[in-house]
Amino acid sequence: MGQKSSVALSSGGGHHDRTDDWPRPATGCCGVAMTPARLRVVIADDHPAFLAGLHTLLGLAPEIEIVGQAGTGAEAVRVVRETQPNVVLMDLHMPEMSGVEATRQIVQTAPQAAVLVLTAFKDDDSVFAALRAGARGYLLKGATGDELARAVVVVGDGGAVFGPDISRRILTFLAPGAPRPTPPLPELTDREREVLDLVARGHGNHAIAQRLVIEPKTVRNYISSIFGKLNVTDRAEATLRAHEAGLGRQQLSE
Repeated sequence: MGQKSSVALSSGGGHHDRTDDWPRPATGCCGVAMTPARLRVVIADDHPAFLAGLHTLLGLAPEIEIVGQAGTGAEAVRVVRETQPNVVLMDLHMPEMSGVEATRQIVQTAPQAAVLVLTAFKDDDSVFAALRAGARGYLLKGATGDELARAVVVVGDGGAVFGPDISRRILTFLAPGAPRPTPPLPELTDREREVLDLVARGHGNHAIAQRLVIEPKTVRNYISSIFGKLNVTDRAEATLRAHEAGLGRQQLSE
């Protein structure tokens, strides 16, 4: 794919190496390339240099299109309303309005926009406040460029993503102090357990359909049934319940 380039995500966050591992366009009849729709992304962060770095970094991914950016929580809500993106990359501690409140408003007013938190804060209050507000994923700013771009694609496809540090915090919260018996799940079918396990690993609907060799519409039907049986309203809550039951322990990079 041409000359390799590298962009630092942060001073301690590693580099993103552009190689030939990005998905290639599908090929239609007569060998004509069929370019898939690009994910529309808004970036919200109050540090101009970091914001510019993210813009450059994600701009290297052929499946991502940056359609807006914001330096405050309130501006993020406004930009999302104006641009109607697929994914919002959200910092948490920002002026005017916190990233948590901005996430809550975005989920309510632009439900097609999946919020992926990217922050330096990994305390329990920040993590669970963001998830309760409706965030689909939570990464720390030490994430590599490859991890970040992959996470944007996953949440854009309806999946949920948690960085390793955040996954450990979730599991610690669910089992504080010492191991405890795994709470039983409601009566899910074997196939529903398979789907829930893949949801908890961070796979989107299309990836789950490919893995289980079923139609995406069938995956959506299974997920709707799972949500009803678990009494949850989104994938983040379902993922927490799955982790509590011992599912979804493998990382997205499996």
